[in-house]
Amino acid sequence: MSDRLSSRGEVILATLGVALALLLSALDQTVVGVAMPRIVRELHGFTYYAWVTTAYLVTSTAMQPVAGKLGDMFGRKPFLLAGIVGFIAASALCGMSQNMGELVLFRAGQGLFAGVLFASTFAVVADIFPPAQLARMSGVFGGVFGVSSLLGPTLGGFLTDGPGWRWAFYVNVPLGLIAVALVVTRLPYVRSARAGLRDIDWAGTGLLLAGLTPLLTGLSMTRDQSWLSAQVLGSLGLAAVMLAGFGWVERKAAHPVVPFGLFRLNVFAVPAIISFFSAIGMFGTVIFVPLVYQGLLATSATNSGQLLTPMMLAVVATSTVAGAVLARVRRYRFVGTAALGAMILGLLLLAAAGLHSSRLEVTRDIIVVGAGLGVTFPLTIAVVQAGLPRHLVGVATSQVNFWRSLGGVIGTAVLGSILVNRLPAQESPMGLADALHDVFVVAAIIATVALLATIFLREVPLGRSAEQVREALPEAA
Repeated sequence: MSDRLSSRGEVILATLGVALALLLSALDQTVVGVAMPRIVRELHGFTYYAWVTTAYLVTSTAMQPVAGKLGDMFGRKPFLLAGIVGFIAASALCGMSQNMGELVLFRAGQGLFAGVLFASTFAVVADIFPPAQLARMSGVFGGVFGVSSLLGPTLGGFLTDGPGWRWAFYVNVPLGLIAVALVVTRLPYVRSARAGLRDIDWAGTGLLLAGLTPLLTGLSMTRDQSWLSAQVLGSLGLAAVMLAGFGWVERKAAHPVVPFGLFRLNVFAVPAIISFFSAIGMFGTVIFVPLVYQGLLATSATNSGQLLTPMMLAVVATSTVAGAVLARVRRYRFVGTAALGAMILGLLLLAAAGLHSSRLEVTRDIIVVGAGLGVTFPLTIAVVQAGLPRHLVGVATSQVNFWRSLGGVIGTAVLGSILVNRLPAQESPMGLADALHDVFVVAAIIATVALLATIFLREVPLGRSAEQVREALPEAA
């Protein structure tokens, strides 16, 4: 809590350190994406192109629920520091890679520590700020993702064309060292539970990672392989077996990695549903809008990610504003309903885009999507952190972020399959327009589930103290 910090200056410095840690992992994805064509050309490994991203995505997503639980058990500060230091080391190794095989391996390691950062940064906010400020700060930290999308392409291009692509990884080292210094000296160490190594659910942890890794890998492979291919079916089948084993073990564990009792709590289950289904709409926009610009509007761009700048600006703006006002709105769940309605409207407007559309119209549409999407970040995180006891904040927060990440992976796979299957053998702008229409309509329909979920969200006071939180399900602990 903030009363553990002696001054407002220390609060600011601690927050800055945590924000830098989050920016590290969020910025890395966009910076490296710009550098990838140059990396592939110099390391002669085009066949590994997709795996540089996939390795990072799989490990970072799979690690989040595990790191969240461990942070609750042993305190979040040590895991945040371990995440930063590990991320710095893995970044340096990525920059020193001599071939694509090494780069894929080191990117997987980078993803592991990025997962720790994602799980720890949002949860550690509760160790710095009192409950009344959590909603506002959740909005600020949600805006960091938007900022990373704005800075990443420009920074990646500058580094790649200047000192070289290796600096797309080396740049993490000085930023990380600053974050380490601030976290070590300014962040309080808060431990909500007393646990030892024997209390770790080793079997559950292993089975969860063993299940999520083939699941995410199989879904990622659908970008260039059929859903019925042996590789995809084999990965998904293995995932099903491992995750079934995980579910069986967790019901008997004294300190489960994922307390299943959480899913019976409205203040956790509904935010998780919102995060999962809204992420599908988000990735439907981020991945496929560049095709609208370049395939339908004949817009040339050396970096298609920059075309999404207006959307990301809208995400930053509404995430920050929503975080500040949610605690002051009596029926704040309807703010989420309106926001997701705006997001769905934007997706439907994108579905109507065609050869007749102007760049200004498409820009308007993605701003509407971004404005609605930005509200979902502080809404989901603030409700979870206000509605659950402190010893569950870490695992619940990381779970919400995990479901958002998983929704993005599944959304990319499903919507990508729709696009590929709808495109005619002889590609044409008109055929592309029809395929993209279907992609955005499906994304809008899926996002409707998130909208409906907001209606059933239980509105807990966002400013109440931990002592006021009633533990409705003791078995969730």
